[in-house]
Amino acid sequence: QVQLVESGGGLVQAGGSLRLSCAASGSAFRMTAMGWFRQAPGRQRELVAIIQSGGSRNYADSVKGRFTIDRDNAKNTVYLQMNSLKPEDTSVYYCKYTSLRGVYWGQGTQVTVSS
Repeated sequence: QVQLVESGGGLVQAGGSLRLSCAASGSAFRMTAMGWFRQAPGRQRELVAIIQSGGSRNYADSVKGRFTIDRDNAKNTVYLQMNSLKPEDTSVYYCKYTSLRGVYWGQGTQVTVSS
């Protein structure tokens, strides 16, 4: 079993920055990818950014050039640096951990961007 603890959400003005963290603990087994998804009210959960075990990264078109995903293997933690935030980035952000044994989700952290 893998436990994910997210932090770093909050309220920020448009144009500002936030950094999300997701720390994985427990029986972490052969992680294949870690990533961030988001879900706004009334909308489907969508991919924001993902980093594979080999280091390759993928981003949603809407965040390219503004968000950066990174990973600290020693701490088993993934980060999402969010710059130039827009009101449309307002959402609950979820960390996702994918391993050969299954998929695990964090509890979510709220990000609110005011105009």
